[in-house]
Amino acid sequence: MRVVIQDDYNKMTKWAADYITAKIKAHNEGPEKARPFVLGLPTGSSPIGVYKELIRQNKAGELSFANVVTFNMDEYLGLPKDHDQSYWYFMHDNFFDHLVDMKPENINILDGMTADPEKECADYEAKIASYGGIDLFMGGIGVDGHIAFNEPFTSLASRTGLRTLTSDTRIVNSRFFGNDPEKVPAQALSVGVGTVFDSKEVLVLINGHNKARALAATVEGAVSQKWTCSALQYHNGAIIACDEAACDELTVGAYKYFLDIERGERL
Repeated sequence: MRVVIQDDYNKMTKWAADYITAKIKAHNEGPEKARPFVLGLPTGSSPIGVYKELIRQNKAGELSFANVVTFNMDEYLGLPKDHDQSYWYFMHDNFFDHLVDMKPENINILDGMTADPEKECADYEAKIASYGGIDLFMGGIGVDGHIAFNEPFTSLASRTGLRTLTSDTRIVNSRFFGNDPEKVPAQALSVGVGTVFDSKEVLVLINGHNKARALAATVEGAVSQKWTCSALQYHNGAIIACDEAACDELTVGAYKYFLDIERGERL
């Protein structure tokens, strides 16, 4: 596992965006360029800075999304696409609508209005598999370490499916729903922990002091369903990009080790 510690949120997201750009460019210049680069994407506050930088690079002609296929992590059940809190809306408002060469047919987001959630999720898994899997999945984690909507005690082998949200998650997300947890949908469709970790690489963004305990559990804790993020310890291509504030709960030895091993700023 790589842990890349940056001074602040802006530097963290710039590093992550540059890493994604380098991977897309390497793919498009390599032996597999005939197939698209498959990128997994999250919503939430953590990736906003990454999206802004990727948009900047795309508009400046430094990065093309013409050969990129995306799969989003999750979607609220029961919210239509045009609802301003749906993840379809979030992704288009914050990212896709600003790219100059992103093909709409290459964007994949779970349908929160599906009449058959089980089939929707099975089809999503099958479509990911049809591309040969995901090359790089970017994600964030909650304060309790959950990835996507895989709440604590979700199976670490879980696949895309219907998830019931905890009260804590609905309270945290209520800031987007007029601070009323009851307005936050109680269920969502989400990729599984196993779905994410089938990806060739997983890049997780962790920023802020409120995520410090989750970062420590991810890096130094035991692998456990209580902290679904801890499954990163078993992934050969796991990278955590974090800021200094998120490192408050790391042991001094671990903190110094990761700073030392990343010295030289390799990508």
